[in-house]
Amino acid sequence: MTAQRFTEYKMVHISEGGCGTLLLGSSGLPLKKIEAELNRYAAEGWQVVFQVLEMKRFWLFWQRESVIVTLGR
Repeated sequence: MTAQRFTEYKMVHISEGGCGTLLLGSSGLPLKKIEAELNRYAAEGWQVVFQVLEMKRFWLFWQRESVIVTLGR
């Protein structure tokens, strides 16, 4: 298997909404937004290289989930 080499990379950071986190405690990642963003970049020739989910503190008591996607072409 040959490793694919990319000549440029792009990082995309998408977080769950702040209002839902405050009101509901957690609202989940916006899957439709993630899908739309990735489809837009795929149409420009970008491919997903790596992704990671992170949980960050939001204000004092809440946590907010985010996805960080590395794209390459």
